[in-house]
Amino acid sequence: MTTAFIDALKNRRTYYALKKEPLSSDEQIRELVEQAVLHVPSSFNSQSARVVILLGPQHDRLWNLTKAELQKIVPPENFAPTEEKINNAFLSGYGTILYFEDMQVVEGLQQQFPTYRDNFPLWSLQSSGMLQLAIWTALELQGWGASLQHYNPVIDDAVKAAWEIPSSWKLIAQMPFGKPAAQPGAKEFQSVSERVKLFT
Repeated sequence: MTTAFIDALKNRRTYYALKKEPLSSDEQIRELVEQAVLHVPSSFNSQSARVVILLGPQHDRLWNLTKAELQKIVPPENFAPTEEKINNAFLSGYGTILYFEDMQVVEGLQQQFPTYRDNFPLWSLQSSGMLQLAIWTALELQGWGASLQHYNPVIDDAVKAAWEIPSSWKLIAQMPFGKPAAQPGAKEFQSVSERVKLFT
């Protein structure tokens, strides 16, 4: 299969060595994110995804904040590897995309459709995952390298305070990105025949 979409999925990788050099304009990054937010599907067309783009000093602020929050819970003798990872894999990048879900929307759907009450938080996360992949792949197409991180809930309160995020927004993931500084390692695959079944 050689379609452009499948090729884009194949090329999407996790990059842990990043540079701050720009590969596209800030406005192009914003447009990329906005188009993904507009067009990625959501259950009941709930459109519960919320995204914050942090570039330049605001990106640096996030990862310095993350280090500060982690220092509160990581023993001092164990902190050096954590700090090194954040400095070299995240802080060294150009920007970070923060993914949120608006729980006010999710809870509203739970009240409106009680039969599906238990499913709406799950469906919300599924939609967020689709958005993350869409943006990650689009960044890759522009030449950016990225990774997906989950320092929530450790940094949740600090992030909300720093950027005045609405209380109903739940932090789901962080995606630091930048110019790739090194090639990622080889991908390893489980046998696809054990993961996919076809019935005709």
